[in-house]
Amino acid sequence: MNKQVGAADDHNTDSLFEPAERRALVDAIHACPGMIVLSVTGGGMASITDLMLVPGASRTILELSVPYSGAALAQLIGTEADGAVSPDTARLMARACWVRARQLCPDEDVPVFGIACTAALVTDRDRRGEDRACLASASAADTQNVEVVLNKRSADAADVGRVEQDRVVADKVLALIASTLGATPA
Repeated sequence: MNKQVGAADDHNTDSLFEPAERRALVDAIHACPGMIVLSVTGGGMASITDLMLVPGASRTILELSVPYSGAALAQLIGTEADGAVSPDTARLMARACWVRARQLCPDEDVPVFGIACTAALVTDRDRRGEDRACLASASAADTQNVEVVLNKRSADAADVGRVEQDRVVADKVLALIASTLGATPA
């Protein structure tokens, strides 16, 4: 089954969570019985740090990857990406992460999930398309997709804008992981 989770956001650059809320969400994620393989490219990098800096990460994380080059992304998904930032690419990444999670998880009774994010954040050159991200999660029975459209920033504002955009995308990644695992903060 393939379902859409959250429609494309209307040009968003506000982070979803305050730091204490983010910490509570990550605590809730680590308290869930599921384990994940997470792959992010182009954005959402802060989600890796968020997950790893909270005690309990070893109960959740099987593997983290950042296939940044086109060749690395193709190796992950098993084919050349038809557009690096697309719902299909995110779905293929999540499915590949799920397969990897199944290989890495020592207990077949533990639910495993593949989580993926591919993003085009503000850059130091002008981009024709939108600043955006596509996220997906995969399990044995289900795939979820999320698309995020970010406020377009000029190349002159790349340093600040990229950090802000990554925070938004990373929060979306954390929200997707929480939704996928059924995590609810206390």
